[in-house]
Amino acid sequence: MAKKKIKQTLNNDSLNLKDGDTIVSVKDLEVQFSVRGKILTAIRKISLDIYKGEVLAIVGESASGKSVFTKCLTGMLESNGHVSGGSIMYSGTDLTQFETPEEWQQIRGKRISTIFQDPMTSLNPLRRIGSQIEEVITLHRGMKKKEAKAEAIRLLKKVGIKDAEARYRDYPFQYSGGMRQRVVIAIALACAPDILICDEPTTALDVTIQSQILELILELKKEFGFTVIFITHDLGVVAEIATRVAVMYAGQIVEYGSVDDIYYDPRHPYTWALLSSLPQLGEKGETLYSITGTPPSLFNEIQGDAFAPRNPYAMKIDFVKEPPMFKISETHYAKTWLCDPRAPKMERPAIIGEITERVKRIYQHTGGNLDENKEE
Repeated sequence: MAKKKIKQTLNNDSLNLKDGDTIVSVKDLEVQFSVRGKILTAIRKISLDIYKGEVLAIVGESASGKSVFTKCLTGMLESNGHVSGGSIMYSGTDLTQFETPEEWQQIRGKRISTIFQDPMTSLNPLRRIGSQIEEVITLHRGMKKKEAKAEAIRLLKKVGIKDAEARYRDYPFQYSGGMRQRVVIAIALACAPDILICDEPTTALDVTIQSQILELILELKKEFGFTVIFITHDLGVVAEIATRVAVMYAGQIVEYGSVDDIYYDPRHPYTWALLSSLPQLGEKGETLYSITGTPPSLFNEIQGDAFAPRNPYAMKIDFVKEPPMFKISETHYAKTWLCDPRAPKMERPAIIGEITERVKRIYQHTGGNLDENKEE
């Protein structure tokens, strides 16, 4: 006799949380994909708590697992992928147990919303802007058409669309890239979510519009009180928006801590490498650092520290045994053998010790805007 599936439901635990409380708890999460008959392990035993009201930035190179990790929160993994281990506890329920569209409808958009990188792929080019916002409102909030229209116009105004009543009937092609991203943000906010995932939402925009979108997200966060998970490869953006940072490499979180922890006291050699290659911290006449080699294939079982082959500070143990996550302080953790008390003292790259002074010089030069020092 077939076992009857138990439908997973949410309670309202998240509604009673205050800022700083754990809103999502991820334990030993593993995600695998079947690719041409082989198994690729994209997420390898990630554990991380996410706190209400914070802006958590997830950083790392392309294919480090940033987007795959957050897709697990909304059940949006590709059809050839699945959660193969671990748990994601949110509002009293393990989201890894969700299987049906009906179960995920309790989460997706309604409790956890996502803003994607390219607004044109998020909007239907054949439907008017207003109807796309209305659809979300009627589906998740049960409003009648007249109420939904009024709410959609209110949201367009909230995200800075001028003449919202008139532009409500426009098509996406009639909006600029920055305005389309504002519409996508309006759709994400339509259900007043607990968590807003921003998946590199400014990458396709020019520097000026990027800054406007970042300011808008922070303004809306302050007003609505949601938690932000911000995925990016740009540590300059992290400095502008985040309160806490998780650094990912080869499907694992290798270091996490407050922004100050990561920028001014980084401990993992991969974090050193990312900071050393940050254009904003470069100075005239200085060769910009680049990380040699390529990330490991996630089709293979990885021995030791995944970053070891690219790490000029690697020790013998890095090639044979995976390091644990070492606690540096109450807010700061790093997954590297260099944090072991028995490890030899290593001289960090010179630029890491100079970050404080370099940031001061940048702020004196730009009046406080880190992005103004970017290379065009």
